[in-house]
Amino acid sequence: MTDRFYFRQLLSGLDFSVGDPVAEQMVNFAYAFGDRETGDAVLVDPAYAPQELVNLVESDGMRVTGALATHYHADHVGGSLGGRAQINGIVELLETTDVPIHVQADEVEWVTRCTGVGADALVAHVGGDVMKVGAFDVTLVHTPGHTPGSQCILVNGRLISGDTLFLDGCGRTDLPGSDPEEMYRTLTQRLSAISDETVLFPGHLYSSDPSAAMGDVRLHNRALVPASADQWLAMFAR
Repeated sequence: MTDRFYFRQLLSGLDFSVGDPVAEQMVNFAYAFGDRETGDAVLVDPAYAPQELVNLVESDGMRVTGALATHYHADHVGGSLGGRAQINGIVELLETTDVPIHVQADEVEWVTRCTGVGADALVAHVGGDVMKVGAFDVTLVHTPGHTPGSQCILVNGRLISGDTLFLDGCGRTDLPGSDPEEMYRTLTQRLSAISDETVLFPGHLYSSDPSAAMGDVRLHNRALVPASADQWLAMFAR
């Protein structure tokens, strides 16, 4: 961790989108990170009030040069939340801030369908791609299971995990595009190389703490306890 690295974890309904009952209920985290020396910053999952998030970054002396989506669900990128609410997101972000939206390649179709953003506004990545934000390397980890193109973002000792992995539990596997067997492989194989010292930053505040070291998560997370695929699927496949 260095002072040059800019990082903010922002809770919907508290740090932004204050007074929005959906934002308060969903307790989503959005993230901003970047390079203080160059001033470049990106937003992760800019839903609910994207212009507020841009303003927060700019008030820190940074400028938003891109956005990353962990997956296509409306509470992360905007769109209709199961017909219950219409959430602002990347559509509204692009109306005022012309930046690339980085998504996993398998998620492009889902993002365009659910938000209405054209594919030409999206930059598609495959797992293992490394992008730069200022001087910092950002590794994109493809983590299917919750959705086909879910991705985690590994940067400067932090893993921003969206709805792939929470401090306790993991993302649902009974939604359109979900696959419980892929989720099991993600948790046991695709994330196995993430060091215990890496700090996990999830997509929702579903626990008392907002973040934790992966070593602690591995010790206490019930979704990482089952010893076999059959046991995991019996407990978590819905």
